[in-house]
Amino acid sequence: MRGANHYTESRLDVDLHAPQPLAVVRRLTTGLDSMRQAQPPPPVTTLRPADFRERVQRALGSQAPPGDHAQQAGVVPSVVLVALAADQPAGDPCGISLVLNKRSRRVRQPGDLCCPGGGIQPLLDRLGGGLLAWPGSPLQRSPLGRRWARDRSPEGRLLRTFLAAALREGFEEMRLNPLRVEFLGMLPRQELILFRRVIHPMVVWLHGVQRLRPNWEVESILRVPLHRLLQAEHYRLCRFHVPVASPAGAPPRKMEFPCFAHQTGNGTEWLWGATYRIVMSLLHIVLGYAPPPEADLPLVTRTLDSRYLGGP
Repeated sequence: MRGANHYTESRLDVDLHAPQPLAVVRRLTTGLDSMRQAQPPPPVTTLRPADFRERVQRALGSQAPPGDHAQQAGVVPSVVLVALAADQPAGDPCGISLVLNKRSRRVRQPGDLCCPGGGIQPLLDRLGGGLLAWPGSPLQRSPLGRRWARDRSPEGRLLRTFLAAALREGFEEMRLNPLRVEFLGMLPRQELILFRRVIHPMVVWLHGVQRLRPNWEVESILRVPLHRLLQAEHYRLCRFHVPVASPAGAPPRKMEFPCFAHQTGNGTEWLWGATYRIVMSLLHIVLGYAPPPEADLPLVTRTLDSRYLGGP
């Protein structure tokens, strides 16, 4: 990400000085409420990587492409790359993982887990979108991708532009090789309240062994096993204390978000915010999985540094 296109899709998408912040926060998670009655996912041991990849593509094949809303005045379109890969770490029963970045301390929202992504660079990404119609591109690896590669409608051109932007961000942030990527489809867009920004998640599969290397914006690259995302015991309700100035000496803002606790050798990493909603959308559409209701989640508290929103 560079310059004006810099974007953190796991940012606090609320106005911290709004008079009723919790009401706004609740609106952000209402999209997950419809998932609560979903059936449990199939046993992860039956989800072989190749079968899961095809299942994702079938499930996302009916999702609508980006439309005119992406170009409305005042609405800023952004893209993220939801990258899935076949792994076989110790103790992983299915060998499928989600690849995420941990943001470095040199950018805003340090320490957050996020998908690589950012804003659109119109000229560069339109050019990149045109190249996606060529043989060997990520759109040529599957029937769904080839359909979009041939599509000459405004929606088809916009989808190719968005995918090109997501692949560019993936290369910039983690040196992701776009020639070893397969496009699986799009997830429903995520609209950020108050910021007039729309996120378009592009789901891809990473083929072969990718030697991913973080750039200065990324502290580390993590692989979250799919089977952990399907286990209720890893979910929490995070209460965030935000040490920002409040009117008339009021106490610091407190906000609550559902989150996922990812255990690593160095401690716990927290998946929350827009990235959490995108991942839950993927699990719901593909596997019919819903996280536990917020009322049933253990409560944990975290304090965000006063520089969290303003950067280093």
